[in-house]
Amino acid sequence: MEEKKEVSLEENFDKLEELIGVLADADVSLEDAFHAYSEGVTLLKQCNDQIDRVEKKVLVLSGDGELEELDADDVEA
Repeated sequence: MEEKKEVSLEENFDKLEELIGVLADADVSLEDAFHAYSEGVTLLKQCNDQIDRVEKKVLVLSGDGELEELDADDVEA
């Protein structure tokens, strides 16, 4: 079975822009608009998951020059 390669965040953003263009078209059919909207919601969830994973991997440079993972508990909101 083929293993699916995860699409990059940038590729997902590009696809979302395309879908926004479809939805902005006054001549788009209701069915096509619903399909584009559904696909956009799915892509948006994927983007949020990707951003969450990146945020968890953010590294900070410590005082002694070592890279350490950012502890989300140490970050002030």
